[in-house]
Amino acid sequence: MVSDMGGFEAGTRARVAASRAGRGPGAAATAGTEPSEPTPEAGAADAPADPPGASARPEDPGRETRAGGAGAPVPVALSHEAHGDGPELVLLHGVGLDRHLWDRCLPALAARHRVTLVDLRGHGASPAAAAGVSLAELAADVAALLSGPTHVVGFSLGALVAQRLGLDRPDLTASLTLVSSVADRSDEERAAVELRQELAVQDFGASAWAAVDRWFSPAWRAQEPGLARQVLDTLLANDRASYLACYQVFATADAGLWPWLPRIAAPTMAVTGERDPGSTPAMSHRLAERIPGGRAVIVPGARHLLPLECPQELADLILAHTGTHTGTHTGTHTGTHTGTLTGTRSRTRPGSHPGQESHRS
Repeated sequence: MVSDMGGFEAGTRARVAASRAGRGPGAAATAGTEPSEPTPEAGAADAPADPPGASARPEDPGRETRAGGAGAPVPVALSHEAHGDGPELVLLHGVGLDRHLWDRCLPALAARHRVTLVDLRGHGASPAAAAGVSLAELAADVAALLSGPTHVVGFSLGALVAQRLGLDRPDLTASLTLVSSVADRSDEERAAVELRQELAVQDFGASAWAAVDRWFSPAWRAQEPGLARQVLDTLLANDRASYLACYQVFATADAGLWPWLPRIAAPTMAVTGERDPGSTPAMSHRLAERIPGGRAVIVPGARHLLPLECPQELADLILAHTGTHTGTHTGTHTGTHTGTLTGTRSRTRPGSHPGQESHRS
């Protein structure tokens, strides 16, 4: 059973601070560090204006595709399985987890869709991820599995992969559902994720325990101690080098995506928990405002692991979104509106609350 870890974060900060103090400017790069993405050619006609305060443009996510495939990432064959029948839907998990994250949502989703669950590169039964793996490569791996327009549902790291897929392969994305996604981290939020990344380098086991402590409330942990232990075991079973390589993508990719999000044409819904400290409600609202036609849904009382904490509620939201957008998209939407949605949804954890929703289009 996972124990409480009061004071753990303070101790982590002290250890990381001591490590930083002893690191000289010529120290070797951290394992799994992803190189900076190349900038597009100067004066490229399709490049958007730089975001405020940007010193350099990130890579244009769709550039290789528009250029005819030159330099496009080479995908690896992902371990995957399919269930059900109906419009295609693919489920993408978060860093350090695997496709079993979606087990509780699968029955409801497979009743309406042909659902493909995948292990991302570096996770589960899929090939290892090398240091320097990019978000573009992770997205290309998923694209290689898809044969046509597909509803793409991504959790955490998987939500970043989904966004990149929507930019690189709009022909394959019938809709996007971004679950517990980070977006446009502040300096403070970026520092916090860097702290966790450094802990994973120094003490992988401690970082896994800290993740479970963030994700599970004391009440939920007491109610389902076996589930907390299962999530911890999944984290600890990861290949360390692959985990660090993919965590580097998770820690940095939102900054590179941000300038290009207005180009996403797929109908997009961002969903997160009210009490998620890392993928915050503010981030989901920013995604809804940034992506044309986007909408944000905040699940009251929930933390990070929505597919496990409130699977029925999440499945209902996904099905409502995919059911509204059954065909392929043809472009972006215009206009703005805001609203609220209330009503009681079933969930597996105690404390059912009305849902809250805001729309930006």
